[in-house]
Amino acid sequence: MGTVAHYLEVNAPADQCYAWWRGLTNLPQIMPDVESVTPQGGSTQVTHWKVRGPLGKTVEWDATIVEDVPNTRIAWATEDSSGLDVKNAGAVRFDDKGATTGIEVSMHYDPPAGVLGEAVAKIFADPQKKVEHALDAFKSTIERATPAR
Repeated sequence: MGTVAHYLEVNAPADQCYAWWRGLTNLPQIMPDVESVTPQGGSTQVTHWKVRGPLGKTVEWDATIVEDVPNTRIAWATEDSSGLDVKNAGAVRFDDKGATTGIEVSMHYDPPAGVLGEAVAKIFADPQKKVEHALDAFKSTIERATPAR
């Protein structure tokens, strides 16, 4: 199992940052490998993920929001029933500093063995760099959307 984490501060209030992250559906905007994150069955707690893998293959799984503390923390994890042995989890913490917010993203992943494991490992190749790039993209996105005070 691998774990990565990254922290940075953005010039936006915590409630706005939390609202952007809450449904997880905005992640394709900041994570190029993520094709889509779609709510399932009318629930905002369960999402279906499609992620670009190697050789043009798409890997899919379902994840559930396992912790949701408004303006403070969101965490999700893959469901055992997703039919694919791709175990991963993530969390975003929002450190409210008034007009700015500290954002920490952490991800944990445990790719399976065998051929599928090799494909999944390529998806998670250099995950630290991918999380850092995603947070940089989030910072640009949220700061463009935040009115100057």
